[in-house]
Formats: sequence, structure tokens, C-alpha cells
Amino acid sequence: MHKTRFTLAAALLAALPLLQGCFPTLVTGAATGVMAVHDRRSIGTQTDDEGFEWKARARLPEQYKEQSNVSVTSYNRRLVLTGEVPNAEAKAATEAAVRAIDGLRGVYNELGIGPVSKLGSRSNDSYITSKVKGRLVDSDQVSANHVKVLTERGIVYLMGIVNEREARAAVTVARTTSGVQKVVNLMEVVDEAETRRIDEQMFSARDQQQPPPPQPLAPVENR
Repeated sequence: MHKTRFTLAAALLAALPLLQGCFPTLVTGAATGVMAVHDRRSIGTQTDDEGFEWKARARLPEQYKEQSNVSVTSYNRRLVLTGEVPNAEAKAATEAAVRAIDGLRGVYNELGIGPVSKLGSRSNDSYITSKVKGRLVDSDQVSANHVKVLTERGIVYLMGIVNEREARAAVTVARTTSGVQKVVNLMEVVDEAETRRIDEQMFSARDQQQPPPPQPLAPVENR
């Protein structure tokens, strides 16, 4: 029974790219709520990360936008740039623009130089990300909520706040997933006592939250 539960969860994760197109409010809203509750970042840090992503996108150099495909991801105030830009000048200019954002702890410039990736390539990257997330769930060694996975041109990037045991497990899962060309480990590794402290604090804060007010029931009309 235990294994079945994880397998079903993996199947749901793998289906998310398809479900989101049909039920964006239901799937995205529910997933965001669950991730926020179980994320090792504080709510304030999660909010900051969202703000950094918006600010970074707004700062992307205008002169290169038509020839570029730049994705921006922030985790625990560290920002990673992935995608493609036309030349080295565009890569350097993009990094310089986002580094000027106040509050960032670091910027990883993983931009590739070359033509913009095709839609098929991006779809395959999304599929690889879903597979890695699903296998993280099935592994039962590290919570998928503690590891952020993104894929670009078959390269999997791992971010998160984890201990050494969890980091090893996440890297092993990613590097043994079919279709993965390379794994880039950007996870922040802390000792096990620290992850335990964060988790205990997180669940304590969750337990202290007031339950949401009951939703009004829709009327039923019998015919």
C-alpha cells in the first residue's frame, strides 16, 4: 500500500504538464498551496524569490529579446539563468542586468549561446522535469517539495535546501533518469540537524495557522 501511494503520486506529477492546460486554476492553485506549506524556505523568502523573478524578467536587455529564450528561476534568493542567447555579449549583458537587483545572494549564469530552442525541445525538457520529480517521490529518500527541478536542453538543474544524504539521493535520481544529458547541482547543503530544525519549525508554524473559514454551500435543486 505504501509503495502504491508513491507510485500514484509520481503518476500525478508526470501528468501535471497535461493537466495544467485543462485545469489551470485547480491544479496550479492546489499545487502552489501544498508546495508553500512544505517548502523549507520561509513564506517571506518564497515571496522574495517570486519578486526577484519578476524583476529579473523586467530587466532582460531589450536589444536581445527577439533572439533569446531566457528563463529565470530564484530559490532562496539565488537566481539561475537558463535558456539561449545569440552571443557572448548578450550572455554577459543579461547577467549584469540581473546582478544589479538588490537582495540577491548570487546569480548562476547557465545561458547557452546559440539559436533559440525549438518547441519540441522545450516540451521534452518539461517531460524530463516531470520524470525526475516523479522518481524523487517514488524514491522515498528525499521530499520532492525540498528539491526544485528545472531542465534546459536535457540538462537538469537541482536547487533546494537539503542535507548531504538528501543531496546524494536527489543527484542519483536525476542522473539515472532517461533523457538527462547532465546534472548541475545547485542545492544548498546543510547538516541534518539543521534540516530537522527547519522541518520542525515549518510544521509547528503550519499547525498554529487558523483553519480557513468554511466555504458556503451551493444550493441543491431537486427535480
